[in-house]
Amino acid sequence: MAEHNELGKIGEELAVEFLQKKGYAILETNWTFQKAEIDIIAQKENVLAVVEVKTRSSIDFGLPQDFVKPKKIQLLLKAINEYVIESDLNVEVRFDIIAVYKEKQKFNIEHIEEAFYYF
Repeated sequence: MAEHNELGKIGEELAVEFLQKKGYAILETNWTFQKAEIDIIAQKENVLAVVEVKTRSSIDFGLPQDFVKPKKIQLLLKAINEYVIESDLNVEVRFDIIAVYKEKQKFNIEHIEEAFYYF
């Protein structure tokens, strides 16, 4: 496995642990629909959190959350719409980003709730 794929996998595992500690139930990881993949679908009370995890080995070239592009957001919207219909859920949907980056020998995690909106 390429080094960047391994780093991404570590970031997603850290994000899952982080969310569980905050009281979220993890419903799905790496859920796919057509060309879209949702890293984490988690629920806390009546809020369904669609979580995009961005992991970087450093922030020299920008913050991880800066790498979530409009095309990715469109794909996430399409996918979560299908998930909610397929699962027959009646929940509030929120889009979050968990940014994971390495600083010296430790990973920093930043949870950005309501990172973007849909209409």
